[in-house]
Amino acid sequence: MGNLKIGDIVARKSYGQDIFFKVVDITNNGKENIVTIKGIAYRIEADAPESDLVVQSSARVDEYSQRAFRIADRKYNSLNTTRSNTRKKGLWRDTPKEKPTVFVKAVKVLHIDGDSNYLEKCLAEYKKYGLEAYGRYVAEKDQPSNIFRLLQELRPDILVLTGHDGMEKNDSGVLNVQNYKNSRYFIEAVREARRYNRDMDSLVIFAGACQSYYKGIIEAGANFASAPQRVNIHALDPVYVCQKIVNTSMSKVVNPNDVVELTITGRKGIGGVQTRGKQREGYPVDMY
Repeated sequence: MGNLKIGDIVARKSYGQDIFFKVVDITNNGKENIVTIKGIAYRIEADAPESDLVVQSSARVDEYSQRAFRIADRKYNSLNTTRSNTRKKGLWRDTPKEKPTVFVKAVKVLHIDGDSNYLEKCLAEYKKYGLEAYGRYVAEKDQPSNIFRLLQELRPDILVLTGHDGMEKNDSGVLNVQNYKNSRYFIEAVREARRYNRDMDSLVIFAGACQSYYKGIIEAGANFASAPQRVNIHALDPVYVCQKIVNTSMSKVVNPNDVVELTITGRKGIGGVQTRGKQREGYPVDMY
């Protein structure tokens, strides 16, 4: 094999070195080395000839990562400002000088990810938003066989199935599930989840990654999925979908446009169907 090794951070010359990837596997097809790569900020998986890859310096990797996740910080600050303005307008029931009169029942998120690093980043982001999230690292191909057991064990209100994906550029077309790296596993996992709970408002599901087979995932029973225009999605996009559902009253139906607008990737990468919010208020507060 050549100079590349597992764990190297690389970019593709043929794409102008626009996205940085980690090398996860190297094989040889008898003519050249074929390298399996996964995005370090976007949920894309691809194969590339070693000759097309350029190893990136630590300085460039640090700069790229900071730039990619700085977007998430701006998103968090923007959403925080919106919530603060809502309180000031008197739309929240309690003021800082008053004791709470209502309580909010916790909503549980189960986030299953095929990338352990992304899982850690997402769990940290859920925590910033005050969401109760449980994470499990499960490779995409193993998600269908594990999902029913995990749902029985944790009984979440919202399920996230994600990891890496990618679409092959060949003649078989975008409607052939075999033309995607991992979409068939997301579809199978969603079907298994719907076997556990068919009610789309009782168990809300987000599924998919970069360039995923959006129509197939939605038809399998997901509320939200990627990617309508087969683009790359940001690693943290599933978190923004979840926080919108968690922070919307169960008395309201969330328009998918409102969810999509909160994501980093937007309507090219995220879509879905009308879904009832999960926030459930109770009264009165236990004074003890």
